[in-house]
Amino acid sequence: MKLKELKIGNILSKLPIIQGGMGVGISLSNLAGNVAKNGAIGIISAAHPGYREKDFETNTLEANIRALKKHILKAKEISNNGIIGVNLMVAMNNYKELVEATIEGGADLIISGAGLPLKLPEYTKDSSIKILPIVSSTKATKLILTYWKKHYNKIADGIIVEGPKAGGHLGFKGDKIESEIEKFDDNVIDILKTVKEFEEENNQDIPVIVGGGVFDNNDIKKYMNLGASGVQIGTRFVATNECDADIRYKNAYVNCTKKDIQIVKSPVGMPGRAIKNKFLEKIASEGEKITKCYNCLVPCNPSTTPYCISKALINAAYGDIDNGLIFCGSNAYRIDKIVPVSQLIDELIS
Repeated sequence: MKLKELKIGNILSKLPIIQGGMGVGISLSNLAGNVAKNGAIGIISAAHPGYREKDFETNTLEANIRALKKHILKAKEISNNGIIGVNLMVAMNNYKELVEATIEGGADLIISGAGLPLKLPEYTKDSSIKILPIVSSTKATKLILTYWKKHYNKIADGIIVEGPKAGGHLGFKGDKIESEIEKFDDNVIDILKTVKEFEEENNQDIPVIVGGGVFDNNDIKKYMNLGASGVQIGTRFVATNECDADIRYKNAYVNCTKKDIQIVKSPVGMPGRAIKNKFLEKIASEGEKITKCYNCLVPCNPSTTPYCISKALINAAYGDIDNGLIFCGSNAYRIDKIVPVSQLIDELIS
């Protein structure tokens, strides 16, 4: 089966693969740029992209906006003007400002989840940037598509269906994840039907991209055969030479076992999937004293949260894996080596 190109509005990707956005500091310009250079769509995470900026601790928002624009520009340069997008969490404070920075930086598309991006068309109305909401259910799909059409006369440029095998924050209740895994393919089929009805009503194509647990060519073909236009893959791109994370972060993927991967509670209020380490053991037994708030997430209350997710993710990105949160997908244990992005993409499409 030859993989078809992925068309998102007037954007045409040679390969129907979107590299998942991974923060903090996991998918920035080097990973996104090299993915796009090799014919897929590279995604930069807008979760604290400025964590290495000199003034990050004292001037967090400005550092993030400055760094986000720099990473978009650098990714464009690396990829020879390939397709570069930005992943934005609705749950972030300063969501609107980061959307505006994404547009000003010259990104081609925005992928947005961790909440319902109902106001996203309002923030992007004066631009040509493509917007793709992340959904995990037919209900959320209908709600977003209907709301955007009614309030903004805007049709989604694509839909990302993210399943319960994904890494990081999950759009499912913690005690329902196993049952959601069992019925995920049926869920994809239902969402495809819903999107098809909306396409016909509005005479516009809405590509559906499936993510969460997509590991190899067989998975890609499975979802393409179900009717998806493409796939989103995050976890496998961590174990590449070009991934922006520290080598110790990448090796945590290579060295982990299936038993090491667990569901954790995030201060966002959603469950997340991560690799078991000393940090998670400490959090489970005694929690962590919050010494600084980065004002990153709307639902987070520093006085009650068990740990600072920003600090935990920044530590991990720097390679301090004993004191960091190492998000990963359910298939991370299947990774046994670090390879170039070009080799990984060749493997995925062969």
